[in-house]
Formats: sequence, structure tokens, C-alpha cells
Amino acid sequence: MTIPKQPFGRTGHMSTRTIFGAAALGRVKQDEADQVLDLLLKYGVNHIDTAASYGESELRIGPWMPAHRAKFFLATKTGERTYDAAKAEFERSLQRLQVDSVDLIQLHYLVGEEEWDVAMGPGGVLEYLQEARDQRLVKYIGVTGHDVVVTRMHLKSLERFDFDSVLLPFNYLMMQNETYAAGFHEILELAQERGFAVQTIKSICRRPYPGERTHATWYEPLTTQTSVDKMVHWVLAQEGVFLNTAGDIGVLPLVLAAASRFEARPSDEDMQAAVSEWDMVPLFT
Repeated sequence: MTIPKQPFGRTGHMSTRTIFGAAALGRVKQDEADQVLDLLLKYGVNHIDTAASYGESELRIGPWMPAHRAKFFLATKTGERTYDAAKAEFERSLQRLQVDSVDLIQLHYLVGEEEWDVAMGPGGVLEYLQEARDQRLVKYIGVTGHDVVVTRMHLKSLERFDFDSVLLPFNYLMMQNETYAAGFHEILELAQERGFAVQTIKSICRRPYPGERTHATWYEPLTTQTSVDKMVHWVLAQEGVFLNTAGDIGVLPLVLAAASRFEARPSDEDMQAAVSEWDMVPLFT
């Protein structure tokens, strides 16, 4: 039932192709979080992706670290754009996670032009993260984002700095957008040339919520094993990418089960039928 591993870019770490998206821990109690840990260990998941802004996620992961730090590649994110604010936030993250260092720190949701200029400029967050790397508080630096524009902004970021990883949406419906698909493939080609890791999100997005929210995710997720299998297998069929799990502990077992059974990409006909059957709508347009 374990999930296959592959190199996480040039870091040398063999990460499970399915990474635990720890936004799912943002609003849960510690006993619920500890049950998630048991599930991760069951499937052999060895990579955790959290963020300072994910509610109490870092606090829930912290108690795992004294006994389990060596089992996980640990990543967090900062949403701050200036040196001083990022430094304060990252130091807080280390305290909450109960660790002296993390493996990866990521610039969280960097897609706005004006904030990009601040983050990448003098006195910006990138300046601090390089200093934190020099101080061995972190080994690697990445960048994340959402929306259709994220491919263009990631390419711009990669021109400015040699990031070790990127994170962006990737699912069947998103890739029907020709502009987005072209940008995504350009990032994949660059990743092959330069060796940075490509993490993907929103694999099991069904649509924007048509009404009241039913899950911790900010989109309505697919919730049957059959539907999750199709979407997860479609993502994992793309060589070289990682799938970050959805931000809800209720659907996490479905995603991990699907990943453990991956063999081949579903056909386009199967995917189109799934989109119709489950009334799927693109989250970003």
C-alpha cells in the first residue's frame, strides 16, 4: 500500500509522489491530527507541506517532530513580502513546528506584480530566505501560486532566482485551458533542464462551491473513491510531478488510497465522461 517515490528535484530527497498537504490540519484537534499521522505512516508518505497561514497546522505538526522528524521532508511557507516580516514569521514557524530547521521554505502565493516587486527587491522576503539558507535554518527555497496567471509569474520568478521547487494547480479541467496548459508545459520543460521540483495542487477539485461549504477545502472536492481515483491517476500519469493532497482530512484517505493503486492514465473519453457525470467546473478561468 505504499506510494512510489521519486527525486524531489535536485534536493536528493526521495519524496513520495503524493505529498501531504497539511492545510488539512488547520482546524482540527490534536487527536485528529495524530490519526492523520498514523495514516501517513501507513502509506509511507514522507513529505509534509504546510504554511504559516494554514490555521493551526504548524501547531498540530509540532508534536510529531520530536519522534518523527527524520521520517519527513518538512516544508512550510511564508506569505510575507518584506525581509523583517518574513524573518519574524519564519522564526515563529520554527517554534510552532518544534524544529531547528526545515527542508524547504516557499514564497506563498506569489502572483501579484506589485508584491512580486517587493518580494524580489532589496529588503524583500527573498533576501531574508537566502540569509536563512546561509544560516542553515532551511536547505531549499521554493515559490507557490494559484490562478491562470501563475505559470507566467512562476516563469518570471525562475528568471529572477534559481528556485528549488514550484507549486501550482494541475488537473484535467485546468489543462483544457490552452493558455494555462502551454505555460504549465513550459515550466515542466524548464524543470527538466534545471532540476527543480514541480508540486501540483487541486487534483480533486470538482468546482467552486455552488452554495454552503461542505469541506475544509476552499473549493468543492470530489468525494467518491471512483471519482478521486480518476483525477489522482490522471495527475500521477504526468511524469515528474508531485501531487499535494487536498486540504481536508475527510478526503485524505481517498487520495492516498488512489495514489497507492496508480497504474495508468485514464483515457480522455473516461475523463470527459467524469467531468459530465460529476458536473465539474474549472476553479480558475
